[in-house]
Amino acid sequence: MPLRLPSLPITPEGVWADRRRFLARLGFRGLGVWGLLSRPGWGLDLPPPAGPITPEASATRFNNYYEFTSDKRRVWREVAALRTRPWTVEIAGLVDKPRTVHVEELVRRLGTVDRVYRHRCVEGWSAVIPWTGIPLRALVDWAQPLGSARYVAFTAFLDPKVAPGQARRPGWPWPYTEGLTLAEARNPLALLATGAYGKPLAKPLGGPIRLVVPWKYGFKSIKGIVRISFIEARPPTFWTTLAPGVYGFRSNVAGGDREWRIDTGERQPTLRFNGYGPWVAYLYGG
Repeated sequence: MPLRLPSLPITPEGVWADRRRFLARLGFRGLGVWGLLSRPGWGLDLPPPAGPITPEASATRFNNYYEFTSDKRRVWREVAALRTRPWTVEIAGLVDKPRTVHVEELVRRLGTVDRVYRHRCVEGWSAVIPWTGIPLRALVDWAQPLGSARYVAFTAFLDPKVAPGQARRPGWPWPYTEGLTLAEARNPLALLATGAYGKPLAKPLGGPIRLVVPWKYGFKSIKGIVRISFIEARPPTFWTTLAPGVYGFRSNVAGGDREWRIDTGERQPTLRFNGYGPWVAYLYGG
């Protein structure tokens, strides 16, 4: 039977919340998303959302991208210098055929799906973004990982000349890195986003390609990906390296906290796995 997610109210007018309090409020947790649309063939039967979506201008002009700045009201200005075309992604490590491909080629080869996801950030806020992207498991299948591969490691771009945040914090573990188990990467909810709001993915949102993982906290959704590696040992990741006692590798939404909607300020409980338990709990023995 195909999986079905319930229709949920979607954040109307709103903005992507400030992450400046991130380091001072390490007890808060991050990302959560409700997937709502997909093409057939990926094991999902997701109803359309009810209600308006966070406006594009709000999402792109009030955003987080530490490679550039901690002032999210300036992110959309700071990212202007980043060249996103041409942009290639290296498929590396324990795969049948390591290669480097253009993002456009990945889209042509693997196809895309549309998903509307509710994003819950580390400060406890949420917004709703309509993504277009490649199901991550499609890329995994195309890459043909070898039998010894157990993890998928993601690496973002490194260019301090155009990313002043990297230049200002040389002691931080740049480039930004993240990782998933191979089983997590094969889950049909995981997405390599290449678009949003019906157009190519904007730079402030992580364009031209980023990871979106619905049941995990926001820092798992790495932006500006340039390498995807299949490896045997668990990879080090950016925030886990900076604060290993706070940010574990799994970074699943634990539930039990409360979140506030950025449009109304209304508070509501945060569910374990952000409500995705029926689709992902099996990955963790649940």
